[in-house]
Amino acid sequence: MILCLIVFLVACKEKNTEKTEEKVTTVSDPADDQEAAFVEISAEQMKAVGIQTDSLQQRSLTSLLKVNGLLTVPNQNKALVTSVTNGVIKTLHVQPGSFVTRGQVIATIVNPDLAPLQQQLQITNAQIKMAQLEQARQKELIAGNAAPLKNLQRVNTELATLRATKNGLQQQLRSMGINYSGGAINTTLRVLAPISGTISEVTAQIGSNVDAANPIAQIVNNAQLHVDIFLYEKDLARVAVKQTINFSLTNLPGKEYTAEIYSIGAAFANETKTIPVHAIVKGDKTGLIDGMNITAAISTGFTKAYAVPTEAIVNNENQDIIFLLVKPDIAKGADKTAAGIAQFIKFPVTKGVSDAGFTEIIPVNPFPPDARVVTKGAFFVLAKMTNKGEEE
Repeated sequence: MILCLIVFLVACKEKNTEKTEEKVTTVSDPADDQEAAFVEISAEQMKAVGIQTDSLQQRSLTSLLKVNGLLTVPNQNKALVTSVTNGVIKTLHVQPGSFVTRGQVIATIVNPDLAPLQQQLQITNAQIKMAQLEQARQKELIAGNAAPLKNLQRVNTELATLRATKNGLQQQLRSMGINYSGGAINTTLRVLAPISGTISEVTAQIGSNVDAANPIAQIVNNAQLHVDIFLYEKDLARVAVKQTINFSLTNLPGKEYTAEIYSIGAAFANETKTIPVHAIVKGDKTGLIDGMNITAAISTGFTKAYAVPTEAIVNNENQDIIFLLVKPDIAKGADKTAAGIAQFIKFPVTKGVSDAGFTEIIPVNPFPPDARVVTKGAFFVLAKMTNKGEEE
């Protein structure tokens, strides 16, 4: 009988031991292999550095589509400055970066071939005057029945031909920028700016030969800057005309600009699986130049998700983490709260969309119920945890 009682007591003891061991291994424990994931901070330290906690909540966040793109200027806002005839540059009045207005003189060129045209115009004008006098004389003779009508008709034909020649010569000279009305013959031609804008490039110099095929300079008008972005097929339904794009320069992310979508492509671009989307830059364009790379964010609606202040997320060993307050009733050992000590555990997450200072957090493992997260002072908690690991 005694022997049976001993066996029963031993069996009960082993069973209780198994239950105790099973309970300990299922609880996060500062004394086990994950001790480095815990950190203890006193109430005085928390107050001194401003550590704050709050319950984990779901928030409505603006859903953003992040894309890369390029600043472009439409072709109608670009111009090559060329001469309509060949010649040698005599003067050059601009340099890269100069702002010019439409009709402003960019350069002057010398072309001796302009002289014969003006000379021919002078001769034609003299011939017209003689033809007009002959026309008047023939009219008088016909009135006195002293000459046949065919003489007047011949003079009228000659006068019409001379006037047509004059008009042709004048139009030819005007197309070259010369409004010749008589007097001294001019062999210097002015080259004018076809549009207003900024000189982006000067390709000629004084003394160089130019013609219509060789531009003197290039003008770019940044007043109509466009943003060109490229979307994958899966994202196309998330954008629409009149939608606002917020963007910044890839190499200068400090300043934000806005643009408005005005056109969405209907075909894939350059044999790729992306569709071009075009937007026009609105408001301030200071510092923006054709060809700059940009990073854009397009608001595509709202999403409800767990979110914390962006500063509550820190990076530890290439993993984004937040810190959760450990409840005394699930931590091993004595209740630290009574001693004014709080325990925190790092909790790995993945960052989602950000909006108005809050960032969506996607947990690697399910969130514990009634979780409280460190909303301020997360960097101090991380430093405390890191120092603890180094000391150990």
